[in-house]
Amino acid sequence: MLPIINRINRNSFTPKLFTVLKNGYHLPDLRADLIAGLTVAVVALPLAMALAIASGASPDKGLVTAVIAGFLVSLLGGSRVQIGGPTGAFVVVVFTVIAQHGYDGLIMATLMVGLILIVSGYAKLGQIIKFIPYPVITGFTAGIAVIIATSQIKDFLGLRPETVPADFIPKWMAYFEAIGTINPAALLLGLGALAAILLLRRFAPRLPAYLLVIVASALLATLLHLPIETIGSRFPDMPSGLPAPHLPDFSFTKFQEVLPSAFIIAFLAGIEALLSAVVADGMTGFKHRPNQELVGQGVANIMSAIFGGLPATGAIARTATNIKSGGRTPMAGIFHALFLLLFILFATDLMTFVPMAALAAILFIVAWGMSEKERFLHIFRMPGSDRAVLLLTFFLTILVDLTVAIGVGVTLASLLFMARMSKTVKISTQANEAFDLDSEEKEENQRVNLPSGVEVFQIAGPFFFGVADELLETLKRIGQMPRVLIIRMRLVPYLDATGEAALENLVKQCREAGTSVIFSAVQTQPAAMMEKAGFGAAHLPVFYAASYKDSIAMAQDLLTASHIM
Repeated sequence: MLPIINRINRNSFTPKLFTVLKNGYHLPDLRADLIAGLTVAVVALPLAMALAIASGASPDKGLVTAVIAGFLVSLLGGSRVQIGGPTGAFVVVVFTVIAQHGYDGLIMATLMVGLILIVSGYAKLGQIIKFIPYPVITGFTAGIAVIIATSQIKDFLGLRPETVPADFIPKWMAYFEAIGTINPAALLLGLGALAAILLLRRFAPRLPAYLLVIVASALLATLLHLPIETIGSRFPDMPSGLPAPHLPDFSFTKFQEVLPSAFIIAFLAGIEALLSAVVADGMTGFKHRPNQELVGQGVANIMSAIFGGLPATGAIARTATNIKSGGRTPMAGIFHALFLLLFILFATDLMTFVPMAALAAILFIVAWGMSEKERFLHIFRMPGSDRAVLLLTFFLTILVDLTVAIGVGVTLASLLFMARMSKTVKISTQANEAFDLDSEEKEENQRVNLPSGVEVFQIAGPFFFGVADELLETLKRIGQMPRVLIIRMRLVPYLDATGEAALENLVKQCREAGTSVIFSAVQTQPAAMMEKAGFGAAHLPVFYAASYKDSIAMAQDLLTASHIM
C-alpha cells in the first residue's frame, strides 16, 4: 500500500507532458496536435493583442505572453490540453498596476505571482477551487466583463475625450461629455466587425472568426483610407521579434506597493487555471494534476515577466478550442506557442494596420463570454443569501475594487454558510431520530430508563463557534443541576476551539456544582481536540464512554459510589 501512495505523490508533481511521452507519442498524435495547435494560435493571435491593449500595454506584450507562458504551461503543467496565455480576468488589475506603478511594477508583480503559485502548488493548495463559492466567482467574473466592455467604448465609437478616468462612473461621465466626438467611420467599422463575428460564429463556427474579422477590417481601413485609429497610430514604436530576457530594478518600496496586487493576480490565475483544467477534464475524460498545474503556471508567469510579458493563466475558451480541434496532448499547446512565435518573428509589422475599433468589437465578444449570463441568472434565482453574495461581489467589482469585492464576497459567503450550518446543529435532551441513524444507538427517547439524578444532552452536527453558546443555554434551561450529566457526541464530526471552550466552561460549571460529566461516543477529531485541551486531567475531570449504553452504566456506578460515600 505504501509504495502505491508514494507513487501517487510523485505523480502529483509530474508534468502531464512527461507522462504522455513516457506512455508513447505516435504520428497520429503529432498530426492531431499540430492541427489543433495551429487552430488555437489563429484564435489566440487577435485575443492576445486585444487583451494586452485593454490591460494598458502594447499588443506585442500580449503576444510575448502567449508564446512564453503558453509554451511553459503546456511543458510543465498538470493538464493534457490546457492552453495558457493572457486572459480577461487580469485586465482590471493589470491596468491598475501599470497606471499606478509603471510597467516595471507589473513585471515585479508578475514575478511575485509566479513565486506565489509555485509555493501554492507545493503546499498542495490545488484543491482550493472547491472552497471558493460560485456566487463570488460568478459575481467578480461578470463584474470584470462589464469593466472590460466599458473600457472599449472609446475605441468602438472613436471618441476623443480629454481624459479617460479609471473608475467606472467617472469613465462613463467622460464618455458622455465626449459624445460629440464620435467617429462615424470607427463606429461603422466596429459595428461591421461585431456583426461579422456573430454571423461567423452562428453560420460558420469552424472558421477563425476573430482572425478573419481582423484581416478584413485592416484591409478595409487601409484600402479606403479610413480616418480611424489603428495599432500603428497608437503604438508607433512597437518592437518586433522576441525581446531579450531582463529583470526589473528591484525596490523594496515598490515590492510592498505591488504585493497586494500580486496576491490578487495569483488568486485569479490559480482559480481560472484550475477552473479551465476542470472544464477540460469534463470534455476529455482525463484528470488533471492540480498541484502541478499551479507549479507550471508559476514557472510560466516568472518567465513571462523575465521576457517582459503579462500575467498568464489557463484560458478556458482557448483550451476548449484546443479540445474541439482534436488536441490530444500538451504538445498541442507547445505547437500553438511556436506558431505564434513565427508570427512575432516574421509578421509583426502587419499588426500596425489593425483598427482599434475592430479589436474593441472582439473584446465586446470576450466580455460577453466572460459574463456567464446563464450562471448569473441561475444564481440570481437561488435563495436570498446567494443572491446577496452575487450582487454584492458584482457591484463591488465594478464600483469599488476587485480586491475588496473578492474579500467581502468570500467573507460574506463564509458567514452566511456558517449561519446556515449553525441551524443544522441540534442540542437536545431528547433523541433526534433525524440524525441518530445507528441501530445500536437509536432510541425513540433517550430518557427512557434514565436513572434519577442523571441528565443527558445529545449534540448532532459540527460543534463550532456559531453554536457554542447554545450548549450553555440548554444547560440553563434544565434548572437544577443533575448529579451526573451525559453528553452524547457520536454525531459530532468536528469540534473547533470555540466549541472546545464552551465544553470546558460547561465542565467547570458542573465541577463547581458537584456534577460528574460523561462524554459518550466521542469521534476522532473532537477526541483529539479535547485531549489537547486537557479534558480528563485534574483541572477538567471528565469520563469517557464508548457508547450511550456504557455511559448509562457508568452513570449508575457514579451514583452508587457517591451514595456510599
